[in-house]
Amino acid sequence: MSEQTSSTSGTAGTSTPAGPQPEPIRFFGTTWVGHDGGYGLRRAGVAAGSLAAAVAGAFVLRFAYQGLAIAEVGGFVNTLVVVMFAVCTAIAFSRTWQGFTRRPADPSREDALRSLKAIGFIGSLLAYFLRSLTEAPGEKLLRSEYETARARYEKRRSTRTGKPAARAKRPR
Repeated sequence: MSEQTSSTSGTAGTSTPAGPQPEPIRFFGTTWVGHDGGYGLRRAGVAAGSLAAAVAGAFVLRFAYQGLAIAEVGGFVNTLVVVMFAVCTAIAFSRTWQGFTRRPADPSREDALRSLKAIGFIGSLLAYFLRSLTEAPGEKLLRSEYETARARYEKRRSTRTGKPAARAKRPR
């Protein structure tokens, strides 16, 4: 309890720097800011992991399709399942890819599409794989937000320099 109190009050020697703090990214933390702390290895690991998960997911879907073929449900149902997974995968890919570059305009709509993105999980994994080849997924969006917040903080901070109490008061 005392350890928590001392770390939150800043007396333990580990005080947080003033100003806005970078938002952590899954698997990367805040290493995306300075590309340090094994950032390159993490990106390679995320790329390999997401690609491996997409391939494993494709095998699972193939086994499910073979199960439908064994059950002899008919050509219409087989076609319907393939089209449904293809459409859901395409939508999941595009929504995930857009999520790396901008915040959703309507978060409730994104919540409504969560089940559709779960069905098309291979699209989300492929988007994650492709983005991790160039940067940490979501890094561009968070970097622009962080730099904007830092610039606003520095501007606010520069306008408050000096001793306001020492300034001469203007006669009325």
